[in-house]
Amino acid sequence: MPKHEITKFFSNSGSRNEVRMRVVDALAAEEPGTGSGEDASKYIYYVETLKTGDRVYLQRPANLHNGFDFLVCVENANYAPPGQRRRNFPKHDDFGADLQAKKEENAEMYSRLHELLRRVFECEDISDADMETVHFDTGLPVDHILKAIKWLFIEQDIRYWNYSGRNMTWGLVPRDETEA
Repeated sequence: MPKHEITKFFSNSGSRNEVRMRVVDALAAEEPGTGSGEDASKYIYYVETLKTGDRVYLQRPANLHNGFDFLVCVENANYAPPGQRRRNFPKHDDFGADLQAKKEENAEMYSRLHELLRRVFECEDISDADMETVHFDTGLPVDHILKAIKWLFIEQDIRYWNYSGRNMTWGLVPRDETEA
């Protein structure tokens, strides 16, 4: 079966359930496969564009092939440590380490980033203008973090809805020490 490539914007605005169901409804419209390997249906959803022009995309099926599961990938990104096999999909720990380095670089600027992360976590859309107010010399660009982590939150809400959902991913975000 051919790979289907779809460009689609999904708002992050609303309740967790509204956000989750927007994505689930889109995935439910996919054509079923007729078997494994070449007979499986394959989908790529381009869902975000970074300032660099690279895109965040969802790859289906994911490695585990479970239900509505998807892999969050970023074009031209490599999250693997030096000397390891290249991978363009972030693991939760990749963002946790990046955010910790940003916090150590500039606690005041991290406080501003933390507020944007909290807003994404609480299902708000963040504008590119909001993202441009936060800068770091360390790690990934701010828009890369915010636009990709949005999809890690959504993926966790779909996979672990009856459990903690996006709270699992929020747990990797270092605390903002300036918060009361």
